[in-house]
Amino acid sequence: MQARRFPFFRIGIIGGGQLGKMMAQEAKKMGFFVTVLDPTPASPAGQIADLEITAGFSDEEGLRKLLATSDVATYDIEHVNTAFLKACPEKDKIRPAPELLEIIQDKFRQREVLKRGGIPVPRFAPLEEDTPEAFWSFGFPLVQKARRGGYDGRGVAILRGEEDLPKRLRGPSYLEEYVPVDRELAVLVARSTTGEIRTYPVVEMIFEKRAHICDLVLAPARIPEEVAERAEELGRKCVELLGGVGIFAVEMFLTESGELLVNEIAPRPHNSGHFTIEACATSQFEEHLRAILGLPLGSTRLLSPAVMVNLLGEEGESGTPLVEGLDEALAVEEVFFHFYGKRETRPFRKMGHVTVLGETLEEALEKAFRVKNILKVRGERKDHEGAKGRHHHGERFGPSGHGGGSQNP
Repeated sequence: MQARRFPFFRIGIIGGGQLGKMMAQEAKKMGFFVTVLDPTPASPAGQIADLEITAGFSDEEGLRKLLATSDVATYDIEHVNTAFLKACPEKDKIRPAPELLEIIQDKFRQREVLKRGGIPVPRFAPLEEDTPEAFWSFGFPLVQKARRGGYDGRGVAILRGEEDLPKRLRGPSYLEEYVPVDRELAVLVARSTTGEIRTYPVVEMIFEKRAHICDLVLAPARIPEEVAERAEELGRKCVELLGGVGIFAVEMFLTESGELLVNEIAPRPHNSGHFTIEACATSQFEEHLRAILGLPLGSTRLLSPAVMVNLLGEEGESGTPLVEGLDEALAVEEVFFHFYGKRETRPFRKMGHVTVLGETLEEALEKAFRVKNILKVRGERKDHEGAKGRHHHGERFGPSGHGGGSQNP
């Protein structure tokens, strides 16, 4: 029987956003030492870390310092300096591997790897020339996607015909067939350094139509058991193909004809898995830590039907966050409120989330809609003279010196 000395592990997290914060919370609960690197001082994760390094994701000196203070390093964001991480002597302590992250960063390359591995994906092609002929040749309607950097609805353009070409993306991109989608699904897959692998129940994602950003996550998804089994198996196949270590969110389309097509993969904890904190035996954040440390993976059993509601900054609102309706929302039974500690709200920015449990998914969904209609994240702005501008009644969050951090799904 092995004995460990406290602190049992030193964890480095590249990225200090909400995912890093919730990962750090689990690490601290387990007695680990946490170092966070983020360009914003007092980032959400930095607020609770043992050590915060204020540096950019491509800052080699900052990355060296993080690796020197960590037994294992991981990410809460994909947009990091993989060239440096691949070349550094301590790259073996980085999980998932920088080489895998490099594949994920380029969504066209990710698609190519998946297709070569026999994973069903929508028809796609590179956009070699930004000409109307290139779009016509592929065929309308279509979806244009940025090769790098897109998230939360950014970097995606739906083009139904030539009249939509003025809305097309500029810069490196690829084209994808427009798929008639019945539901958008996600499967969380954890794979350990030992090769142990576990999947979480399939969830259904519902998107905010104005900003094309995830609004609700339903667990379990409202799909037949046979489809859920196929989705879980497809998720496992993707992660095994990539040789991934850690937790991965495999996003899929369930088409109107019943086909499952993989959309993209996130190599880290994911917005679609926040419900696991209250609704599963092991949260996605603890499972990720177990996986990258080579510890036995925990049970992924769903303890209760759940709905996760993203708390998005209201349209037209910016400034210091003000939360309206918190008392009323928390009066609803089995409601769990999470606020990320970001200094400033912006329209549709992810400021927090709420998880709602129920005896049935229908009950959880009914309560979730009630909470969604009550809770609002608005902004308290100041004019140039420092006087308070527009003011809303609500609980004020994000005191001076706290908040900010990375933006990630």
